Amino acid sequence: MKDRGKQSLYASGEDYLEAILVLQKQKGMVRSVDVARHMEVSKPSVCHAVATLREGGFLTMDSDYFLHLTDVGREVAEQIYEKHRFFTERLIEAGVDPESAERDACRIEHVISQESFEHLKNAYKTNLHAFR
Repeated sequence: MKDRGKQSLYASGEDYLEAILVLQKQKGMVRSVDVARHMEVSKPSVCHAVATLREGGFLTMDSDYFLHLTDVGREVAEQIYEKHRFFTERLIEAGVDPESAERDACRIEHVISQESFEHLKNAYKTNLHAFR
């Protein structure tokens, strides 16, 4: 049971990093309030997550309270975002409605290993080319 809590916290941290990455791509500069709105969570939840992610070396906050991903934070966020997009697109292709596809992709992205994801992605690309 204890491990499940740790896994949820880690998945939650990944979600925050992914949200910051997406918002940076959209807006350029991101503050905690932007993350709270985007994720539909409370500002105190974001503040707690930001503190944890700062301690872990995944992001920094400048004197104007803008959030910046570190190299490690950006790498994790990019990996999660890539998985999210891949699984959302495959589920929609398979006939899942977009809202359900988004929700399910968000779950899948946290439990699949990077190694398994790379194999799945490569197999998909290989099969895609084989049918063209």
